[in-house]
Amino acid sequence: MKLEELVEQFAQNVAAQTDAIWRGDAKTGNKHAKKYGAAFDKLRAHGDAGRDALAVLFKHPRPDVRVMAAAHLLRYRTAEAKAVLEDVAKGEGLVSFKAGQALKRWEEGTWALDPG
Repeated sequence: MKLEELVEQFAQNVAAQTDAIWRGDAKTGNKHAKKYGAAFDKLRAHGDAGRDALAVLFKHPRPDVRVMAAAHLLRYRTAEAKAVLEDVAKGEGLVSFKAGQALKRWEEGTWALDPG
């Protein structure tokens, strides 16, 4: 599978998870979380090329997709990822809260989405 296809799977499943959460459907949300996690694992298997491919989502129109990509790339693209998270965290709502939590975990040293 091409890197771009994996990036698209990641984005689609993050968006689908968010939409499921808004509907109150945690079971479906969890299924989508597993799918974007699997897409990230496949991207990560490609090393830095896979991580670079995912970084295009920093410009995605949906803030939930930007936040999840940035959260996964904090170790690899720290300055860019933090900028994305800080920007979204300024807002209100669940996605802004998630962005703030990712930053908090990073600062605490407990972040572990892509340990290296």
